[in-house]
Amino acid sequence: MALLQARKVTRYFKGLAALHQVDLEVFSGEILGIIGPNGAGKTTLFNVVTGFLRPNSGKILFKGEDITGLRPEIIAAKGLLRTFQITSLYGHLSALENLMVAHHLQEKMGFWTTLFNTASYRNREKHFWEKSQEMLRTFAPEIKMEAPADSLPHGHQQSLGLLMPLAAGPELLMLDEPVTGMNLDETTTMMARIKRVRDSGVTIVLVEHNMKTVMEICDRIAVLSYGTKIAEGSPSEIKRNEQVIEAYLGSEA
Repeated sequence: MALLQARKVTRYFKGLAALHQVDLEVFSGEILGIIGPNGAGKTTLFNVVTGFLRPNSGKILFKGEDITGLRPEIIAAKGLLRTFQITSLYGHLSALENLMVAHHLQEKMGFWTTLFNTASYRNREKHFWEKSQEMLRTFAPEIKMEAPADSLPHGHQQSLGLLMPLAAGPELLMLDEPVTGMNLDETTTMMARIKRVRDSGVTIVLVEHNMKTVMEICDRIAVLSYGTKIAEGSPSEIKRNEQVIEAYLGSEA
């Protein structure tokens, strides 16, 4: 059974179909890319799956459970998360402190436990500190732990935004244009980092305009055009698909 399923998902905006009966399956352990020209419905599908928009019809199933229309925080608690954008980073805090905050957002501590600095609170803080350091060393060793987030290079900020939802231990992580604004070296580093996250046991879905990135990193690709899924397959199959060439790849195919 697929880890995530979208069944006949439809979403209208002012009478226009941003998505029309879209079917999609995501299997455990893969990197699935969602591509398409501007206005194809990629971001709408992304937002419907993660609970930021409700579909007009259709269903979203995660691990066989119907999550259609649930609030984003409820969906996240079930193990389906999206990346934080750079604007969601705490710029005045260090990279390490940002990850500490991310851990705190995922685990609730009692008011009195926090106020009186109990042993359980101190132990939890130590655990978060050690786990945050381990995440940076494992996935982004080039990031300076003590540097304020707003002083980091763009690529490092993007990488920190990728790491923050990992604090919740997601089973499926959805990435919205993870290499936007990156140069070639930063893009290469981010691609390797995404693969390491997948190899750690996290399934990945990404929406991305950078075709080179999509073709190199994804196991499968789904293509949207005018709110409809027109193709799905391996990167080599998508490159040869005439509908995709006409709708999106054009002369670059």
